[in-house]
Amino acid sequence: MRWKRARRSDNVVDARGGGLRFGGKGLGLGGIALVVIVGLLMGRDPGQILTELTTQSSVDSRQAGAPPAGDEHAEFVRAVLGDTEDTWRQLFQQAGREYRDPALVLFSQGVNSACGFASQAVGPFYCPADQRVYLDLAFFDELARRFAAAGDFAQAYVIAHEVGHHVQTLLGVSARVNAARQRGEPLEGATGLQVRQELQADCLAGVWAHHAQQRLEWLEPGDLEEALNAANAIGDDRLQRHGRGQVVPDSFTHGTSEQRVRWFKLGFEGGEVRRCDTFQTSRL
Repeated sequence: MRWKRARRSDNVVDARGGGLRFGGKGLGLGGIALVVIVGLLMGRDPGQILTELTTQSSVDSRQAGAPPAGDEHAEFVRAVLGDTEDTWRQLFQQAGREYRDPALVLFSQGVNSACGFASQAVGPFYCPADQRVYLDLAFFDELARRFAAAGDFAQAYVIAHEVGHHVQTLLGVSARVNAARQRGEPLEGATGLQVRQELQADCLAGVWAHHAQQRLEWLEPGDLEEALNAANAIGDDRLQRHGRGQVVPDSFTHGTSEQRVRWFKLGFEGGEVRRCDTFQTSRL
């Protein structure tokens, strides 16, 4: 993948280095202990104070948290995110809409977001509450080592999938799914709303890949297969078979390997957002 052809995004925030942070400086165990003591003396919940501090940290990191120069991994992320920005700005403009760029936060071990704290085990995720993508680069190592899904375009697919969730937020899809959740409607299951939402994000990732290739011609032989292999590796059925020894469709959240591959290919082959309506189709 000739990813260096892409424009670099300025919306990547480097929060690696760990721990709670305030004002750009680390808040170690001693600092956390001090917050607890001060909170008790003031009659306030120490947890609430820590939350306020980490919220302030988000503002600070957004202003001065760019990755260091020469970081090849961060440069790759900036390139992929930059091209998703270019693609979705153009597609939204053609539809008479305005695309708002998401930020992408690089973290290690754990991170606080507007959706709560997430550990490394959660994997990459998108938080609609702050419209940010969160990524621990160690996930790519796990993708290659544990699931045999290595390659730069496999990694680009992962980022594009999370950006697909941002597109869903801007289009109102996420709000409708969340409203269903608040009404108590079941979301999990082989044909549930959560699976449909995730498969649509796969399709939107394919739409991005289609237009990126048209514009940059950056794919090399084997790149598309890398993305399809990654989609196949993280299907619910395959993950459950490895983790539980059996497949339980009622607990599906992302779709089967076959479904994830098929919807990504559907987006890639046509490059049309309208073909990504996973909510109306009877065949996922």
